[in-house]
Amino acid sequence: MSHEEVHEMHEQAEHGAHDPSLLPVTFTMAVLAVVLAATSLLGHRTHTEELLLQNKATDQWAYYQAKNIRRHTYELFLDLLSVSAVKDTEQANKVKEKYTKEVERYRDEQNEIESEARTLENEVYLERRRANRFDLGEVFLEAAIVIASLTLLTKRRLFWQLGVLMGVTGLGVTLTGFLVH
Repeated sequence: MSHEEVHEMHEQAEHGAHDPSLLPVTFTMAVLAVVLAATSLLGHRTHTEELLLQNKATDQWAYYQAKNIRRHTYELFLDLLSVSAVKDTEQANKVKEKYTKEVERYRDEQNEIESEARTLENEVYLERRRANRFDLGEVFLEAAIVIASLTLLTKRRLFWQLGVLMGVTGLGVTLTGFLVH
């Protein structure tokens, strides 16, 4: 919410203070504003966590690629060694054995790195889904405040009831963010 919107709501609440029948409306708006602030904070923190996890996943894939390049370099060396004439066959076989083991080691490491990167990607997806729930809850809560504030302008209770309904919906959507697994 912008500073202007908060100021506008404050002015509307002051007008409502002159009419005691509107006290429940102003109280409802205050409660909705607090729930909105909490929901907004949850959404921001969840998006931050999503970005941090995405960076970790990207780092894992870069590490995977580095291992892949090293493995391919060793494989290329082994291919070159197999078609080259060597002076010392025994020494060449030792070098082949050494680099063959290195290729196998890098392949095993790559499998582990790939598994960790995919796990991180799944966590990113989970945090994104959770953040989307918080964002949607925030939208409902903002709409609830606006709709409830129409009661202060029009003196029609229907807007307050719709605002409460929208607020309950927003709270419900926000709470589902904790259930995302």
